[in-house]
Amino acid sequence: MIGSGFSGLAVASELSRQGINAIVVDGLDFLGPSAALRQSSHGDPRALGERAEIMRLLRRYADTHQLDVRPSTRAVQVSRRDGAPQQWVVHTANGVLLAQNIVLTRCAQTQLRALLRSLGIKVGRDILAVLRALGMYLVGVGDAVVPTTREILKQAKLVSKAISAQATPPAIA
Repeated sequence: MIGSGFSGLAVASELSRQGINAIVVDGLDFLGPSAALRQSSHGDPRALGERAEIMRLLRRYADTHQLDVRPSTRAVQVSRRDGAPQQWVVHTANGVLLAQNIVLTRCAQTQLRALLRSLGIKVGRDILAVLRALGMYLVGVGDAVVPTTREILKQAKLVSKAISAQATPPAIA
């Protein structure tokens, strides 16, 4: 998981509930600050209060379930290893992390396209299909502004189900 805020903790918690371990790092340095950092609930005290309460619950869940959250670790580079089960290599100042899937949170479209270009990946119109095929997922990413709290939680559940489906062998009927 790249992003240790609300979206990252939501996905890590959902993955934990599915029995999948995740490592959560703070962000991806070479992309720079996200243009999507605006709050969609700006000016709505109820929405901000709701998000703060859910964030408190996510942090408590992460602590009590000993999720591997590294808020002071930032990814400095991401690369791929074709054909390997741990196909993603996440370089940090503290070492290298290997992952089957990567979840990016609060990443602007321009940053995402820059990341894909840096990996030598060309994307047409259906960027989400390309990302899924690569084992890369987005949570907390909207078209114009950051999605609502409810939408982020829905995205986190969908992504965790997609990742857990890969990890769990299909049942034989």
